[in-house]
Amino acid sequence: MIYPNNFEEKIGFSRIRELVAKNCLFLPGIEEIEKLHLLQDKKAIEEELDRVEEFRQIQQSDKEFPIHHFHDSRSALKKATVEGTYLELEEVKGLAKSLESVRLIKRFFDQQEEEAFPELKKLASIVKFYPFVSDRINKILNKQGQIKDNASSELANIRSSLSSKQNSVSRMVNRLLKKAQQEGWVEEDATATIRDGRPVIPVTASHKRALGGLIHDESTSGKTAYVEPAEVVQLTNEIRELEYAERREIIQILVSFTDDIRPYIPELESMHDFLAKIDSIRARALFAIRIQAVRPDLLSEPGFEWIKAVHPLLYLSLQKDNREVIPLSLKLLEEDRLLLISGPNAGGKSVCLQTVGLLQYMLQCGLLVPVSEGSRFGIFSGIFIDIGDEQSIDNDLSTYSSHLVNMKFFLKHTSAKTLILIDEFGTGTEPQLGAAIAESMLEQLNANETFGVITTHYSNLKHLASSTDGIVNGAMLFDNQKMAPLYELEVGKPGSSFAFEIARKIGLPEEVLQNASDKVGKDHIDFDKHLKDIIRDKKYWERKRQKVRQSEKKLEELMLKYEQELGDSEKKRKTLIAEAKREAEQILAQTNKRIENTIREIKESNADKERTREARKNLESFREQVNTEDSMDAKHAAQLKKLRDKEKALSHHRPDLKKKSRQAGQQAKVQEIKKEIVVGSLVKLEGQEATGEVLEIQGKKCVVAFGQIKSTVAMSRLSYVSGKVKTESRQKAAVNLGEWNVSKRKVNFKSDLDIRGKRAEEALKAVSDLIDEAVMVGASEIRVLHGKGDGILRHLIREFLATSDVVDSYGDEHIERGGSGITIVRFDY
Repeated sequence: MIYPNNFEEKIGFSRIRELVAKNCLFLPGIEEIEKLHLLQDKKAIEEELDRVEEFRQIQQSDKEFPIHHFHDSRSALKKATVEGTYLELEEVKGLAKSLESVRLIKRFFDQQEEEAFPELKKLASIVKFYPFVSDRINKILNKQGQIKDNASSELANIRSSLSSKQNSVSRMVNRLLKKAQQEGWVEEDATATIRDGRPVIPVTASHKRALGGLIHDESTSGKTAYVEPAEVVQLTNEIRELEYAERREIIQILVSFTDDIRPYIPELESMHDFLAKIDSIRARALFAIRIQAVRPDLLSEPGFEWIKAVHPLLYLSLQKDNREVIPLSLKLLEEDRLLLISGPNAGGKSVCLQTVGLLQYMLQCGLLVPVSEGSRFGIFSGIFIDIGDEQSIDNDLSTYSSHLVNMKFFLKHTSAKTLILIDEFGTGTEPQLGAAIAESMLEQLNANETFGVITTHYSNLKHLASSTDGIVNGAMLFDNQKMAPLYELEVGKPGSSFAFEIARKIGLPEEVLQNASDKVGKDHIDFDKHLKDIIRDKKYWERKRQKVRQSEKKLEELMLKYEQELGDSEKKRKTLIAEAKREAEQILAQTNKRIENTIREIKESNADKERTREARKNLESFREQVNTEDSMDAKHAAQLKKLRDKEKALSHHRPDLKKKSRQAGQQAKVQEIKKEIVVGSLVKLEGQEATGEVLEIQGKKCVVAFGQIKSTVAMSRLSYVSGKVKTESRQKAAVNLGEWNVSKRKVNFKSDLDIRGKRAEEALKAVSDLIDEAVMVGASEIRVLHGKGDGILRHLIREFLATSDVVDSYGDEHIERGGSGITIVRFDY
């Protein structure tokens, strides 16, 4: 149920209907758009919305949908139901086009993936296609849409005879024309022509009797007569008779065809309705693309929760001037069913009201709506509206009386499933009386548990909304500095009318305003002033809160960065220590082995001086080499010191990390001390630097291998060495460091991103992910392909880039490589 009768004109839906109908391909599709009405069944609404959404996806993809042969055959099919009638040639051609469209559409959906476009596939599957009708048409029509010669044997004979006689007439006329030219009866360049369907020769007026025959016409000047030679008159008469016979045979063929398809007319009408439905769905999908509409979520109960809703007609109007509509975000749910909007005149209250009515009605008529993803729509059984002046001389209604008539209807018919929209509630009569009546009616509407949006300037209604469950205040915001409306709705507090401020800006005398202020009274002025103060203070604290959020975000990012750097530093330190230990063990093992070899050589040579000198020389060379490697250990120590300094600096910023690191070091020491010496342990001999491996334990003594030398040593003189544990830690660190393969990421990194056709949320996520990847691999720039179009996607992407700390600059690609359709993003590391 909708109220009043001109509801669609008042909210602007009649204009929406016109814009959608312009996208239709033929008249039945337009009539389908005219049939759109308020649906109340959730399943039916979901079915319509899903179909339109699926067709919107088809339109925005590279799939080519067959739309070239939509023909209105309703009158022809209706005529064909009557016995004895037949379809004309043009009607058969139109029917053939419609059948071809149905066949191509069914084939289009059959070729799609199984899960693609389920609702449209279901719609197409219901339609039955009978090849008999198409085959029957193909038997009588050729590719040019004309009756075939072999449509019947009689027609073939007639056309054969007709062609033969037409050729005979042509030859005879050409022969007579040449003779007449030789006799000088006609001009040298004259040619035979047709008059009234009969062949004639243009003869000069002075010789028109010389040729012999029938005169059919004369030229305007009277100098030329058009004569049909007597020799061809009989043949021409025979041709005329054959043409009549051909026409009679064609009619007979069409009658026979119509008789054959008459049993299939109900199915053909069903196929025609299917084409009209497809045309309607396509038209709504194209309009949804134009206004950037989406398919929102549906609630089972009345109410709604909208995110960035836009009035579609206002959007299209401002789009011409490259201006943007300020979106509307609001919700009407069980706890807050009635929204009371107040604020300055020309501040957008009425537009807000109309947006609510129009979008809700569009959705329940099966149209997608211009809101952001995540918006939710409930379903109402009725929508009532009271906007504008309905005064009538015929009904003796004043402006206020017309409003009261509407209120009477509202109070009688509203329920928990209706949506009411009232503009300037209670106006049109004496303010105090009107405010009192409006307050009483608002209480009754709230008792009826109805949903609605109401605009007002009355303070008593604002007080009622702030103290009554089910009613919530809303304010249209106003710029106090510029004294101009902001067209933004803020729910939760009442708005000021800014009457005195606007009057002062217009230039009314100050003494008049002061006098008016005195008449109104201090309490009323203070109430309005407090509203303005609340608005100002709220804006201030909102800005403060936003700055705090930004600071906290930066602090969290900085702390995360420090933690990562500290972790990397710890891994590098462990790796350096393990590497130095390993190199030292290798050097020690080589040293012991070289010493043993030198001693063995001296013994074997019986202390020969020459051999002893050479052995000592080789040992000295090896010592110098070891000294050189010691310098490399010094290099490791320097790197280690540098890492420790960095850890210290980081820990200074994060005392908790420093504390954790110190605790971990102490735990490691305790564990190392508690280690027991077992077979296979690495140990050191007291007072020595050499490291040996425990081969055997004999009570309180151990057999230890120091290089090639085995010694039995008391366990009290041995200390445990954690070299094996350190090696395992180094290997584990190496594995961890290898988990993130930078080289592989660099090879697979692609700096170009195509976001055309994506929704805003999907596009922003894709750009964000690419920026993260680019920073990881150290890329200097990326390219984002968003297309030109209306520039909306480009604007959203650049707003996002402006908030990124790693982005140094961005701008259009070179004009020869895409221009404003591509955004180049450069990074600052």
